[in-house]
Amino acid sequence: MRSFLILCIISPVLAVPAFIPWAAREQSVLALQGGRKPERPQDGGFEGWYDPRTNGGRMLDWATRKRGEPLNVIISAFSDPYVLTETGFHAYAKSIGFSEECMGLHYGQIHEADLGDGDGRKEEQFLARQTYFPVWGTCWESVAGGNHFRAWKQNGTLANSGAWFLAVSKEEHSGKHHTIIEDGYNIGRDLLVERAAAGSRWNGMWWLADVEWREGLLEPGNHSVNHGIEQDGRVAILTVQRL
Repeated sequence: MRSFLILCIISPVLAVPAFIPWAAREQSVLALQGGRKPERPQDGGFEGWYDPRTNGGRMLDWATRKRGEPLNVIISAFSDPYVLTETGFHAYAKSIGFSEECMGLHYGQIHEADLGDGDGRKEEQFLARQTYFPVWGTCWESVAGGNHFRAWKQNGTLANSGAWFLAVSKEEHSGKHHTIIEDGYNIGRDLLVERAAAGSRWNGMWWLADVEWREGLLEPGNHSVNHGIEQDGRVAILTVQRL
């Protein structure tokens, strides 16, 4: 009885009903979202994303005719279904310190990416900038520089994983035309991963990401990399769950 009373007291703080088991709560969330959580393979099959190179894509986006920026973070399809939606992904980005561009105005080039899903090269679906403070925080990033990412969803007919592919980097201030800082691809990726793995919160929702590091998807070095900046070739696979 004492344990039940304690749970009833703390559950509003945790925003978790004390009388609903975790598994049942997870299923109810999925039902409300109208989605099913993909199951992890037992035989090494579907990994929550597809390698873009299999169907002629690549793990660099297209910033110019020949050069691109590394797709160095993947949000796995094994993540919470809400994160895989556009609305949910925007909310999750806010929880780890990113937001839409200043006053909705786009600064810089539109990048394209070919995720090997049958859609060919498609324009970035989301450009998020580091938000330094709650109101108009991305406006300061547009001036002072900082972390940012572009994102594309892998959802074409040839490879409909539902995963998000991110090109993350840290950039210079506007006086240097937002070029990428030295080692900016590795630094930007690592900063985002650090925030995701530490756990985050936005608008009453709590999130935590598991991280898996993969090599072999990107060639280390600076071959065809925008601005000729070296990068280590590692890709972070994030599986984001709601707590």
